Amino acid sequence: MIYVLFRSLLIYLLWGLFPVFLFSQGDFHLQKGKEKEVVRFDFINNLMIVPIEVNGVELSFIVDTGVNKPILFNLSENDSVSLRNFEEITIKGLGDGEAIQAIKSSGNTFRIGEIYNPNQEIYILMDTDINLSPRLGIAVNGIIGYDLFENFVVEVNYNRARLEFHRPDTYTYRNCRKCETHQMDIVANKPFIKGFIDLNESQDLPVYLLVDTGSTDALWLFEDEKQGINVPEKYFDDYIGRGLSGDVYGKRSRVRSFAIGDFELEQAKVAFPDSASTQNLKYLGTRNGSVGNEIIKRFNLVFDYPNRKITLRKNRFFNDPFKYNMSGIELQHNGLRLVREISGSFNHLRNKDENSQGITFDLQRNYSIELHPALEIAELRENSPAKEVGLRKGDVILSVNGTPVHRFSIQELREILNEKPGKKLKLRIQRDGKELQFAFQLKKVL
Repeated sequence: MIYVLFRSLLIYLLWGLFPVFLFSQGDFHLQKGKEKEVVRFDFINNLMIVPIEVNGVELSFIVDTGVNKPILFNLSENDSVSLRNFEEITIKGLGDGEAIQAIKSSGNTFRIGEIYNPNQEIYILMDTDINLSPRLGIAVNGIIGYDLFENFVVEVNYNRARLEFHRPDTYTYRNCRKCETHQMDIVANKPFIKGFIDLNESQDLPVYLLVDTGSTDALWLFEDEKQGINVPEKYFDDYIGRGLSGDVYGKRSRVRSFAIGDFELEQAKVAFPDSASTQNLKYLGTRNGSVGNEIIKRFNLVFDYPNRKITLRKNRFFNDPFKYNMSGIELQHNGLRLVREISGSFNHLRNKDENSQGITFDLQRNYSIELHPALEIAELRENSPAKEVGLRKGDVILSVNGTPVHRFSIQELREILNEKPGKKLKLRIQRDGKELQFAFQLKKVL
């Protein structure tokens, strides 16, 4: 038996553990007799998260059209997943770091509802620092993209948080006057579309963009002076995200407008990743950047990989404003902390003095100790309101405006920390065993 250590979990990579299936084409199919399958997803921090069974064990995957093969990067101590044939490899991705060690495993069984693949290839990352769960506030085990989309017509309904997988030979497009259908190229197993950006109010520039549902941003653009893609005059330096090969930094700004066909969005956010972060990307070619879920979620879409086209229709999110982080704080869970909860009740006591008009109450307090995730500052933008008052990366937030943070989800706290310009916030934090108070006002960046 051969095994590898992944965090504190042994993942057994076995040959012949599962029976061989007659249909082993190595791709996803609907079970016989089914024409479609509906899958619900959780939409958290602009990411679609779905449950998928891997060799009989249910795990959570981000639906990421920007990846080729599924990648497994995080397992809890309670997870136990058996995998088949394997080989050690190194892979590179976004980020300013080196290539990372991984394991390539084939012959695995994947199931999502009635969608089934008996011979799925998957990559397992050995870098324990790659873990999206702390930033999202829920357990996420991996990402999946092309393999899940390639054989279906997939409807993505952000209004109802669901995916519909249809057999291409039985799918009928609806009569939709408010829809637009565009060519979608599949390059290196990733979807690309054409759009237009207006950076400086002088002209619309054509751009060729990856459709990336694994990106929480609106737009990423690669600087290209020859094509006129330059960082606008108003920008700020920022941490942009985490790639497979490390952290991604760059500049953030806004485009005057971004358009796909007749759909136009004004003042969309845009990030320009630095060249060190994109050096490992295999396919640049004519690619100018990516369109991420902060834009994609504003449409209900039909991804038609077999016929190389995409259909868009505006949904209820279309006119939502594009907001930048106004506090400068990025949050994540890091470990657990003990919280002392106090509850009280009043008991009415009769007054023994018959001549007294007063009423006596007895207050009884009950105390309990509970474990809650520790919420810390993961990143802190330079020159931000939070940075200027002395908050630091690694500070554990205890309360916001007097309310203990464990009363909120991490998503709710992000909204509070970025609600509106001028909003006053008081944070109680823990640093080096001491509790400190800080106060600041939210400020619009751009």
